[in-house]
Amino acid sequence: MGLIEKYLDLMPPEIQAIPKENIVTLGEGSTPLWRADRLKEYLNEKYGRFESDIYLKDEGKNYPTGSFKDRGMTTAVSYEKFLGRKAEICASTGNTLAAAATFCARAGIKLFGLLPDGKVALGKISQAFACGAEVIQVRGNFDEAFRIVKEIVAKNPDIGLLNSLNPNRMPGQMTGAYEICDKLGRAPTYHYIPVGNAGNITAYWWGYKKYIEIGKIQPFNRPAMRGYQAAGAAPIVLNRIVESPETVASAIRIGNPARWEDAKTARRESVGIIDSVTDEEILEAYALLPRLEQIFCEPASAASVAGLIKDVKMRRLYFDKSYIAVCVLTGHGLKDPVTAERVFTKNPIVVDAKFDAVMDVIKM
Repeated sequence: MGLIEKYLDLMPPEIQAIPKENIVTLGEGSTPLWRADRLKEYLNEKYGRFESDIYLKDEGKNYPTGSFKDRGMTTAVSYEKFLGRKAEICASTGNTLAAAATFCARAGIKLFGLLPDGKVALGKISQAFACGAEVIQVRGNFDEAFRIVKEIVAKNPDIGLLNSLNPNRMPGQMTGAYEICDKLGRAPTYHYIPVGNAGNITAYWWGYKKYIEIGKIQPFNRPAMRGYQAAGAAPIVLNRIVESPETVASAIRIGNPARWEDAKTARRESVGIIDSVTDEEILEAYALLPRLEQIFCEPASAASVAGLIKDVKMRRLYFDKSYIAVCVLTGHGLKDPVTAERVFTKNPIVVDAKFDAVMDVIKM
């Protein structure tokens, strides 16, 4: 069951009105919410007095492209198909491109994707090429690519926009919050999430507010949204555009987020925070997750866990037994094989093809 069908009653009227033959679904959503007991134990042993349960919302298990972007594309591309659009465009740091290319291919719509040259993980570009997208790399950063895309759409009404400014992406992405509440039977106390273009923190907050509105969760049970940017790409934290953002977390390497004001509203309304973590803190969390919880995410995803670790280390919050922290892991680790190879790969031991030679290494 696709997300539109699963949460049809919670979709806006324009999505509910899409005829069934125009709905583009590829098995997105229904991703695992893992209880991270080993991470909890690690934090308690290292920093003390950590008693809250931790859950990891593993959006890398989204089908078909392995990131949270699949959620928004089912609603956005379905609506574009309903309109009869023949071409779409997006600027991307990778995951938007991969998801848009895949859903557009299913819908029979041509996709053009603009990328910052040399700044996007190759795994994501490969997904887009595989689905027939026209990929254009610009000599500049994401924000420059996004500026061009917005100008193209403004001057060419036959081309649709699939970035997070497309309002029909948000209902799909809001379903992540619904799934968390449905699984827990409540909202978390703290919701940790990476912040790049700021569409996801906005969508999750809107999703929680929708569940409050329909009585699924109580107003006093709303979560504090705790968004984390990379220190080298932290415009909301710095309260200024970052002209040349740099971070190992390529998916959040954005200096002028499209949903900047919406993210600030989510922070304010939820009594939360938007802060930054260094690349070193991101890579520490990135390496911890497969070791402790056997979950392999891309570096940007680990910013949420890095934020949790920072909060625990600095003792900025209470983490008692009745509290729940949810960390969203936005994309699969195979999205960025280059960083994975650099961080995890070791030279294997080479021996002769003999039993004794192998046993000398095993030493059992």
